[in-house]
Amino acid sequence: MSWRSVVISKPAYLSLHHHALRVQQEGQSARIPLEDISVLLIDHPRVSLSAQLLSACATEKIVVLTVDAQHHPNGISLPFLPHHRLLKVLRLQMALTKPKKKRLHQQLIRQKISNQATLLEQHQKTGAALQLSRMAKKLASGDPDNDEAQAAQLYFRQLYSTGFTRQQPRFYNVAMNYGYALIRAALARSLVCHGLLPVLGLFHHNAYNPFNLADDLIEPFRPCMDAWILHHYPGEPAHTLGRADKQCCIRFLHTDLSTTKGSCSVLALSEALVSSLVSVMTGRQDTLLLPVLSGYWPYPQDDLP
Repeated sequence: MSWRSVVISKPAYLSLHHHALRVQQEGQSARIPLEDISVLLIDHPRVSLSAQLLSACATEKIVVLTVDAQHHPNGISLPFLPHHRLLKVLRLQMALTKPKKKRLHQQLIRQKISNQATLLEQHQKTGAALQLSRMAKKLASGDPDNDEAQAAQLYFRQLYSTGFTRQQPRFYNVAMNYGYALIRAALARSLVCHGLLPVLGLFHHNAYNPFNLADDLIEPFRPCMDAWILHHYPGEPAHTLGRADKQCCIRFLHTDLSTTKGSCSVLALSEALVSSLVSVMTGRQDTLLLPVLSGYWPYPQDDLP
């Protein structure tokens, strides 16, 4: 499986050379085998690349991300439905009944709230952590009591401060949004590679959102990214999100994370989660493979560059 995330943050020309990404930059040249790359992030307006390279990235199932003027991911290039059993998988996806979608959504949100509870416990918010654990256990199919929203309100207020909101222009919010966008891209890549249409969600159904299903699957990953950011930035920095901060977020994709069955990197888990979704659709299993935020994660070795 590919394992590298490549970030181009200076003026460069990118091209295909002997089945490798060639980066020509400041009079120098470097090559990275395409088979090693999972994500290519273009983070500078003066980066040019060849159509031949874009085509090769699609063939090798490499996600290509672009950013806006504020350096936030705003575009994504994905492989064009390369799965060999595309029609069969699409039929399975479209045949999902509403009750089954609700049960799958229940699994995702239950694990999300459980992970939120673990993170609060890590930060000595024992009472709030216990509340969230109870919410997770009682979460019903379809979330009729709106437990997800209630849990989020309590979670962010306890984790940061009583006046914290997700709309505030502050470092933690920008870092979380950047990190979530990276996970979303990795999930979208896995969905397409398995022949699923990301626009057809389980719970999300926005007609203008091409990644509804990725936005469903990302939910239990969110507290894990929050834990990663707080681990590396226990005090909120006064500066805006810089290059080193973005690289820290990108490293999250390559760190090992516990799951309901063992552990693996976040990139590998995005693949395994989508594979488990297909298995649920075919009736081979009933539960999704989900990220589990353990009480001792992030691991000490994750501090290494």
